[in-house]
Amino acid sequence: MRFIRHPKDFYAGLIFIAFGVAAIVIGNNYALGTAARMGPGYFPRILGILLIVLGSALSLRGLRLHGNPIPAWKWRPTLIVLGSVVLFGLIVTHLGLVISTIVLIVLSSAASHEFRPRESLVSGVLLAALAVGVFVIGLKLQLPVWPWTNSVLPWSN
Repeated sequence: MRFIRHPKDFYAGLIFIAFGVAAIVIGNNYALGTAARMGPGYFPRILGILLIVLGSALSLRGLRLHGNPIPAWKWRPTLIVLGSVVLFGLIVTHLGLVISTIVLIVLSSAASHEFRPRESLVSGVLLAALAVGVFVIGLKLQLPVWPWTNSVLPWSN
């Protein structure tokens, strides 16, 4: 395909278009409503239209501008990140949200060639605190925070 000059932009635009079409198709069964009184289908349709417009502009840009070819797929980082997410899902109910989040961040950071254990551990601790704040305290999801507590929060007994 010689007419695709910037493959990254072109294929990213196609992905945006595909997600936009999917949002419109999925939200098609919901009532649209009006701008003043939005129905449940209003946001998916508007978001889908915006994604299609953005994707079209990006794909057209990929046809006009020159860019580097897409590099070869790297399987090791992909498998490490996917494996760490699956591991998080398997251990979150047993080890708690804090430890599971730290394990997720440290293991998925190991996929990078710039991996620094100390920095990923600090990031894991900060993101674990953020996850507890957002999901357990803010959204009140019933996730164990620590493995040794039966309740969600130690002070909630």
